[in-house]
Amino acid sequence: MLVSDIDDLGGAETARLIVQAGGQAIYCHADVRDETDVLNLISTCESTFGAVSVLVNNASIAEPTAEGIDGWMTSIDTDLLGTIRMTKAAVDAMSRDGAGSIVNIASISALWHGRTTAGGFPGYDIAKAGMIRMTTQLAEFTEPHGIRVNCLAPGWIAAGGALAYWSSLTPSERSEHSVPATLLEPEDVADVVMRIADDESLSGRVGVGWAEDTPRLIRWGDRGYRDHDPF
Repeated sequence: MLVSDIDDLGGAETARLIVQAGGQAIYCHADVRDETDVLNLISTCESTFGAVSVLVNNASIAEPTAEGIDGWMTSIDTDLLGTIRMTKAAVDAMSRDGAGSIVNIASISALWHGRTTAGGFPGYDIAKAGMIRMTTQLAEFTEPHGIRVNCLAPGWIAAGGALAYWSSLTPSERSEHSVPATLLEPEDVADVVMRIADDESLSGRVGVGWAEDTPRLIRWGDRGYRDHDPF
C-alpha cells in the first residue's frame, strides 16, 4: 500500500502502523493540487508495487481558507479537482494492466438540498457533490478498460474536527443541531471502502451511510430526491 499526504509525520506514521500490523506500506508526500506530485505518486506506486490496482481518493480540506466564495476554492481544488487529477493519472496507469478499482470518498452532506440548521462549509459540499456526479458519469469511459469507479458518502466519522466538535456537545445539543447521536468509526468506514473496492459487481455506484444506519447503495437512476413539493 502506498500512503500519501501533505502531513509527512502523520502519513509516515500511518505507513508504519500498517507495516507493524503485517502489511506492506510506504509513504510518499503528495499534494493532489499539484500535477507533478500526482504523476510522481502514480510512478512511485508502479515502481514499488508493480501496478496501481486500487485508488482511494480521500484528500480533503474541509475548512474555508478565506472569507466568502474565495475561501471555497482550496477545498474545491483539493477535494474535487484533486480527485479528478488523481483519477485521470490512475486510469492511465490501470489501463496498462486492464484492471483497477477507484473509490471516491464524498460526504452525505453533499446530498442535502438545503439545511434546516446552521453549519456546513459550502466549498466542501460543492466539491463532494461534484465527486458523486463524477463517479456516476465515469463508468462509460472506464469500464471498457476493466476499471470500476465507485463512491462512498459517509456521515460523521469519529476523527479530527468532526470528533472534536461532536465531543463538545451534550446529547441534547446534538439533537438540537441535527448532529448524529453516534459517529462512524474509522475502521468501519475502511471496511466498507474495501468491500466497495473488491466487489466486481459495482461500477458507477454511490454508497451512503450514517452511524445509526447500515451502509446502502443509492438506486441507479435515482433522481436525487425522496419527496417533492408542487409549484
